[in-house]
Amino acid sequence: MQLMGCSLSCDKGTHVSRSFKQVLKKVIYEGFLGLGTHCYNMLLFQTTFQSLLAFVFAATSAQSAVSGISNSANSTSSFPVSGSSAASISSSFLTQSATPTQSSSPAVSFTIPAPAASQSFIPGIYPSTDPSNPPSVQQDTLEVPDFNPAWQTAHQKAQNQIANYTLSQLITIVSGSTSRCVGNIQTVDGWPGLCLNDGPLGVRLADYITAFPPGINTASTFNRSLMRTRGLFMGQEFKGKGVNIALGPMMNILRVPAAGRNFEGFGADPFLSGEAAYETILGMQQGGVQACAKHFIDNEQETNRMSASSDVDDRTQHEIYAQPFMRSVMAGVSSVMCSYNLINDTHACQNNLTLNRILKDEFGFQGFVVSDWGATHSTLSAAAGLDMEMPDSSFFGETLATFVNNGSIPLSRVRDMAQRVIASWYFLHQDEAYPAVNFNANNPGDEATNEHINVEDDHSSVVLDIGRASIVLLKNVRNALPLKKPKSLLLAGSDAGLASIGPNEFVNAGGDDGILAIGGGSGAANLTYLVSPLEAIQIRARQDRTTVSWILNDFNLPRAGNMAIGTSAALVFVNADSSEGSDRTNLTTHNDAEQLILAVAAQNNNTIVVTHSVGPLIIDNWIDHPNITGVLWAGVSSAETGNAITDVLYGGFNPSGRLPYTIAKNAADYPASVSTSLEIPYTEGLQIDYRAFDARNITPRYEFGFGLSYTEFKYSELNIVVVKDTNNAQADLISNWEAGNPSPSGFGSSTALWLHQSAFQVTFQVQNIGDTSGGEIPQLYLQMPLAAGEPPSILKGFTDIFLNPGETQTVIITLSRHSLSIWDVVAQGWRKPQGITTVVVGASSRDFRLTATIPFSE
Repeated sequence: MQLMGCSLSCDKGTHVSRSFKQVLKKVIYEGFLGLGTHCYNMLLFQTTFQSLLAFVFAATSAQSAVSGISNSANSTSSFPVSGSSAASISSSFLTQSATPTQSSSPAVSFTIPAPAASQSFIPGIYPSTDPSNPPSVQQDTLEVPDFNPAWQTAHQKAQNQIANYTLSQLITIVSGSTSRCVGNIQTVDGWPGLCLNDGPLGVRLADYITAFPPGINTASTFNRSLMRTRGLFMGQEFKGKGVNIALGPMMNILRVPAAGRNFEGFGADPFLSGEAAYETILGMQQGGVQACAKHFIDNEQETNRMSASSDVDDRTQHEIYAQPFMRSVMAGVSSVMCSYNLINDTHACQNNLTLNRILKDEFGFQGFVVSDWGATHSTLSAAAGLDMEMPDSSFFGETLATFVNNGSIPLSRVRDMAQRVIASWYFLHQDEAYPAVNFNANNPGDEATNEHINVEDDHSSVVLDIGRASIVLLKNVRNALPLKKPKSLLLAGSDAGLASIGPNEFVNAGGDDGILAIGGGSGAANLTYLVSPLEAIQIRARQDRTTVSWILNDFNLPRAGNMAIGTSAALVFVNADSSEGSDRTNLTTHNDAEQLILAVAAQNNNTIVVTHSVGPLIIDNWIDHPNITGVLWAGVSSAETGNAITDVLYGGFNPSGRLPYTIAKNAADYPASVSTSLEIPYTEGLQIDYRAFDARNITPRYEFGFGLSYTEFKYSELNIVVVKDTNNAQADLISNWEAGNPSPSGFGSSTALWLHQSAFQVTFQVQNIGDTSGGEIPQLYLQMPLAAGEPPSILKGFTDIFLNPGETQTVIITLSRHSLSIWDVVAQGWRKPQGITTVVVGASSRDFRLTATIPFSE
């Protein structure tokens, strides 16, 4: 075979190890050339290649700015890379173990640039700010927060803090341990150390906390205010428990409908996921806790999650999977967790391209990167951008000290790692009377270390708000809903009632024998209470003098059918759960409950189905049944789900939730599914979820963004105007972009303020033409020129409004230059595609009401 000028002639039967193929692919992927040796057998080539590897780590560190932050803008460090040490370093990387030998080889020096200076105030740019005082939720403009001054202050404090620290103290700051939290950093010279704790919906493994609705339901609201408030309340609770770093939010894209952790994330669209992550992080850090954006990156399934490689092209990476993480950096996120999987055959926690080049350089991330628990695979991960190992010091700790002492890793890099960690602590003002840890996640029964501090406050209010706002009305015929004082009701299905053993029987492992409120695993948290539909509906039924009966059994089909005869309405409750660690084996209901649906519908012509589900289901076996008059899609909305469902069923809350993913007619219609291979090619590229259905002309059962209401809305008067920029300092950058040239590369290039500030303002009218007050979720999609190579329609804006009957409101959605750009792989920048870009506004990804074109100056 030929590779970069190297001819490889392997003896018949020569085995090429997986680890070598990973390294080989890493070099190809990152674009390093120059191997000019003829290797006549694979073993000789592997030995030669190991010597090259050490140079790759050193040289790419220089090119990509390993640190991004330094003790001095002009500091230099020496990194020995040749001779016997180089071979042993690369060998230890390949075998994931051994300690390198001492080297007296020549050194390669590199300069670590400081972060870009803060920009002066620009219209549309929120004045330089602090995470404790973020911009308010913006619906009609794009105010980009400038956290650079706060980061610079934090880094200066951190630099002063560690100025006289020994190597051992520096390494303590970046080496994990386990104490009272799921991960800890020990104290150093008066500095109190850190508590890291799950998770994305509340303080896991603690009592007297709120289990907030998971990310998938939060995304279903399409409501930025609820996203922000949920984040704020979570931040306050983590701080109240003494947690420094909350391991969330989770923002991996719902690429695979059956993926076990989909409920933790924000759905199948990168823009929606990015905005939800942005608002959540602003809220969490305003509450005082450091947020941790996870899992970086391409961690879209649980099957073989520690050994499979997600093979993703550069454009897809930037436009789909990196989008939520980019927005997280713009929200000032203090930490990022690298994931278990490999990326193009290199482990995510030692991937120079994703950690150093994209995250720290291109996005300008100034916080620290922490490994997922057990996701570190070598000490040289530090050179590739990993700043903290969790939960123990298998590769950092004493081993990292050895690598520094023999010159394999520069001391400046370890100082940078520690500085990033402590700067994040200062950035969130955790030096200012921050509460001590007052619970024990690893031993909740130990009264000596669990103080039982109650941090719930009135946070159940947002749990109920999100529960109601996230319910999606999928079907409503013959005015079946809302219910109007029915004479009798039947509630059928185990999901209508409580589990047999409390609300937390299955929280850590997944599964249920009652109502499904959240999924399982580290993305869950203990419920302090749980309101079932049966409880909530009975309270309302007593007001209406309605007779209620129930059968909380999914398998006694004849009895359920008989009980449905003659009732005013029969409500069938079904669910589908999942958990971290395994993917769903199908897209059907738990306990094959669709048979229960059909048994009840066969006997009652007013059957209403309520579904709790962690993600998409195939519902075509029953959705068109003539006796099924209504379907509520309740997702997984935590403790208040019974009250939320009852409010929507009876019209106390007009449903406004929208699907954050597509519900297909057949599982085969989705562009990707769970793979059992160790190589997972993302061959669908940009065509995921609704984008794929549109591009491939496949009709879904219910499209992304779909949701009915008890009223109707009329859209009119679409208009698009250019937002004038009065700051001359940006004129050249904007003119360059308008000419169709790619944006410049460099530190913070993808998060540059000029790229994300308001560029075009879209306005239109929405009127409630029905007879019921209610909320609407206007959605804006772009249709790029054909030559751009984009899917037919892509979400780039949404908002939420509430209108009384007859009321009209002017809606404003603002577009940035980034929203109107595509990623130029060759130039490594964002570029405006040539041609006409069309704006379509409507109520879903297929329900377009208004159309106009972007008034580019070309």
